[in-house]
Amino acid sequence: MTFSILARDPTTGDLGIAVSSCILAVGRAVPSARPGVGLVAVQARSRRGLGHTLLAGLAAGSSPAELVRGAAHAAEDAERQIAVLDAAGAVAADTGSGSFPVCGHLVGDGMSVQGNMLAGPDVLPAMVEAYASARGDLPDRLLTALAAGQDAGGDLRGRQSAALLVVSGRPATDEDDGVRSDLRVDDSADPVAQLRMLRNLQRAYDEGDYETLAVFAPVGARELYAALAATRRDDREAARTALHALRRQPGWARWLASIAADGRLSGVSRLLEDS
Repeated sequence: MTFSILARDPTTGDLGIAVSSCILAVGRAVPSARPGVGLVAVQARSRRGLGHTLLAGLAAGSSPAELVRGAAHAAEDAERQIAVLDAAGAVAADTGSGSFPVCGHLVGDGMSVQGNMLAGPDVLPAMVEAYASARGDLPDRLLTALAAGQDAGGDLRGRQSAALLVVSGRPATDEDDGVRSDLRVDDSADPVAQLRMLRNLQRAYDEGDYETLAVFAPVGARELYAALAATRRDDREAARTALHALRRQPGWARWLASIAADGRLSGVSRLLEDS
């Protein structure tokens, strides 16, 4: 019913999972992660709460291989599929004897792919190959692998939801919760493509790509990003036009005045002074 990939980035130490399925809100059901500890995927007919149990085992010092071996010997888990990755990159996976065919898993260096009720045997190898040859950071490589699995047939039943979860390999702190990406598409005719669009939008926010946000941000905020983009390219007239349009929207004029002295939004402050 589901196909997924888990991996650790050897450069940053980040841990990530991308998953898709023909069920509603797969991001609620399959992935679990804890910064500095690891992440797990629980698929097929896994017990609710198994992900929490496996993460607790990692936190207590058990290895992925030990945790997977213990679950494999539990009679109530005969129809489940699991994969476990720790913060150091050790990984283990198992497909229960009662999992839905076509099913299986492939484990590599610091990564694994797994799936059940797949359209065919090419889905998992396609994901491994795509991940190995992908460029970019961990979220983008995970999405490349997920898209390759979908292109190879994906879930036999069709498409409905997808999710991307990436956390730090270091424990969370008061200053950093350790979550790098947590994106979900709960119900869509093309969830993998929609998930990639969300990833591109997240990148625009993270990198301050105002030109992109001026097009794809929520309608009410687009003029703000248009003003910032215009300022960055020294188009003062376009910046003033965008700000005047923003001020005409209910509530925005008061907000703009309140942030005029906020150093975090110095670009907007300068525009306000000139407008």
